[in-house]
Amino acid sequence: MAKGKTTVFFCQSCGHESAKWMGQCPGCRQWNTFVEETIEKTSVRKIQKERAAAGPVCLSSIDTDKEERMTTHMEELNRVLGGGIVPGSLVLVGGDPGIGKSTLLLQVCQKLSADDRDVLYISGEESLKQIKLRAARIGSFSNRLRLLCETNLDLIRETIREEKPKVVIIDSIQTMYNEDISSAPGSVSQVREATAILMQLAKVLGVTVFIVGHVTKEGTVAGPRVLEHMVDTVLYFEGDRHASYRILRGVKNRFGSTNEIGVFEMRETGLAEVENPSEYMLDGRPEDASGSVVSCSMEGTRPILLEIQALVCHSTLAVPRRTAAGMDYNRVNLLLAVLEKRLNLRLSGSDVYVNIAGGIRISEPAVDLGVVLAVISSYKDRAIDEKVLAFGEVGLSGEVRAVSQAGQRVQEAKKLGFTTIILPEVCREQIGAVDGVRLCGVRTVADAVRLVQ
Repeated sequence: MAKGKTTVFFCQSCGHESAKWMGQCPGCRQWNTFVEETIEKTSVRKIQKERAAAGPVCLSSIDTDKEERMTTHMEELNRVLGGGIVPGSLVLVGGDPGIGKSTLLLQVCQKLSADDRDVLYISGEESLKQIKLRAARIGSFSNRLRLLCETNLDLIRETIREEKPKVVIIDSIQTMYNEDISSAPGSVSQVREATAILMQLAKVLGVTVFIVGHVTKEGTVAGPRVLEHMVDTVLYFEGDRHASYRILRGVKNRFGSTNEIGVFEMRETGLAEVENPSEYMLDGRPEDASGSVVSCSMEGTRPILLEIQALVCHSTLAVPRRTAAGMDYNRVNLLLAVLEKRLNLRLSGSDVYVNIAGGIRISEPAVDLGVVLAVISSYKDRAIDEKVLAFGEVGLSGEVRAVSQAGQRVQEAKKLGFTTIILPEVCREQIGAVDGVRLCGVRTVADAVRLVQ
């Protein structure tokens, strides 16, 4: 392949490639996001040569018994990763600026280096002194951790081949550049090329690579969408940077579940694991307040108890306001329509605000019954007993449908002192009797309302 340059246009939002400029991207439908970049075709040859050097092998000759996951000694992170770090994997960690991505990975370096594993931390954004200041707040570090401030991918590649570490941290991918690409660092072509090189190193050398990625204003990882397809695992660090809690969520994982979450608390000494998220989320719950109901959601294999708050008040607007924080806006409107139709509640003239306390976002329909009871409690201005918990999916005809893992939800509620649990009748029959807890099975929303009045 002869050396040459090609001018193409990339969408800065999704990475769609086009031979000419377009006003609207056909991939993500965003306007005025195309930028012109010049790429060279020599870098593709390099990656192909290095991949070919590994050579093909027979499937029967591959031994998987000796491949063991590396523990990070952080149970919350191990849970999200699927049990630990898989050797040779490529992990992308995204999140808002200041959320704690670098702090989390530096703590991972501390744990791994203390476990006699060679770790290489490569930073393109901070100096060695800045990293040292953060490390001083976290604690002591082993000499098995090496630091490097570099953005040139050719030098980084040679350093990884010489040092041969077990784990490499790249902070961040938007600062890395390849000299064969004429565009600026952080551009679509540079990010894609850098990820391809790091992926090749991870697979050929068996090195685990963690990549820090910036996010856009929409909350997605900046750069081309193909970036998320290239890596093995995508982790998002969520939460308000001004609050103390952080939630690590796996949105893609080739080696484990994508439903798990890890909960951390930001402290002066770094990120501390929250072993009981349910107790943490319910901390500060008001007493004898209308519009407050506790429900239970499953995040992977972990039940989490959440406080659902609702505020219903008379509206002076021609179109009443509807607001949902922490759950799907359309789902809230659907539940309000069910209440209007099946229970004859006149909500069309009221503003309705629904909030999941704690800042966590829930998409599971098992919290439907909790939302319904919270709205009714606020509408009638009657507080529900603080020892009552409700969960179940609500259908359009007002029926309460079964949810999965009901037994684990009940046990988590019992552990935190709840004495009455309103749940679907089908789930109650499956669970049977539970000591110290009154299980109230309901078939419709009307049955649940009669229990709390």
